[in-house]
Amino acid sequence: MPIVKRITLVPRPVVLFFFAGSLAAFLAMTGALSGAHQEQEHVKPIPPPATPLPPEAQSRDVARFSFIAYGDTRGRRDGVAIQYEHSLVVDSMIAQVKRLQTTKYPVRFVLQSGDAVVNGQDTQQWNISFVPVISRLTTEGGVPYFLVPGNHEATDSPAGLRNYLDALSALIPPEGSPRRMPGHTTYSFGYGNTFVVGLDANTAGDDKQYQWVTSQLEGLDRDRYVNVIVFCHQAPFSSGPHGGAKLEQPTVDLRARYMPLFNAHHVRAVFSGHEHLFEHWVERYTDASGPHRMDLVVSGGGGAPIYAYSGEPDLHDYLKANEASKVTLQHLVKPSVERGLNPYHFVIVRVDGEKLDIEVFGVDVGSGFQPYRSNNVELQDP
Repeated sequence: MPIVKRITLVPRPVVLFFFAGSLAAFLAMTGALSGAHQEQEHVKPIPPPATPLPPEAQSRDVARFSFIAYGDTRGRRDGVAIQYEHSLVVDSMIAQVKRLQTTKYPVRFVLQSGDAVVNGQDTQQWNISFVPVISRLTTEGGVPYFLVPGNHEATDSPAGLRNYLDALSALIPPEGSPRRMPGHTTYSFGYGNTFVVGLDANTAGDDKQYQWVTSQLEGLDRDRYVNVIVFCHQAPFSSGPHGGAKLEQPTVDLRARYMPLFNAHHVRAVFSGHEHLFEHWVERYTDASGPHRMDLVVSGGGGAPIYAYSGEPDLHDYLKANEASKVTLQHLVKPSVERGLNPYHFVIVRVDGEKLDIEVFGVDVGSGFQPYRSNNVELQDP
């Protein structure tokens, strides 16, 4: 009789792994792509312009030129594709740069008031969506480009700070320069008769930054630098969703600390963003040298989703605190309550000695934008 052996099959546990991400990311995590020592991806530096700004001493006698100001370029496609709306703005900028190239007022630099991408900690958003657009501006347009951090840059995080500095490494004053705040994103530069301060308004309450900016202004040769310009992300006054009845901490700090400092040093104009629209404020004040005017321009139409007018800010406390200087505020241009009437745009500032004027350029369907019943205005009282 045959011997029958009974075989018992003991099932082994089946382990299934699920990874919600790309294959490349999974391989990188497991070490299969490049091993445990995989090199961290970096933001590609924006290439320097064909014609960088000369050393300050070499441009001393320049009193006629133009510069561009705009802000808020983050877009819906960040990390996936080129910033389409921002590209339209840059197309128009390059056309204007070329138009003015052989005139008395060539464009010498571009100021961007922050929020380059949606998430500054995401390397891909910089490399895929933002850097290629600005590279056209510095190579095709040939102009220097300066960016200050907005809240979306997240420069309070190691990744956000690294990405911002990598992108701007060939453009802003290097670490160790007397025009760069040590260990910080705040910097300044001079060209011709104009001095520019790039302020990190996210940290407007920081004592060290305030002291550094103060030292830059106090050390200026005002016989040469007759025009002082500041650009930063948050605005001291605005009427969009970040302003109106809402008072964010950077705005509180700008009003309490920097506005008196700017008045003391007769800053001519402040260019900001944060609100994705265009508006223009004028502050008038009086000191021992007489009456003065400072223009505060919000230009946040660089490609981010457009905002609309939300209401007037409460100015009572600010005016009360500065009544000794006879401060008044005029809301020269208010944005529209209809988003469709607040176009993507940028401004060109023309410098002619001590005279400044701005021209606003609407883009795409907003090409006929005329916020002053025309598209330009002189920044001076009659």
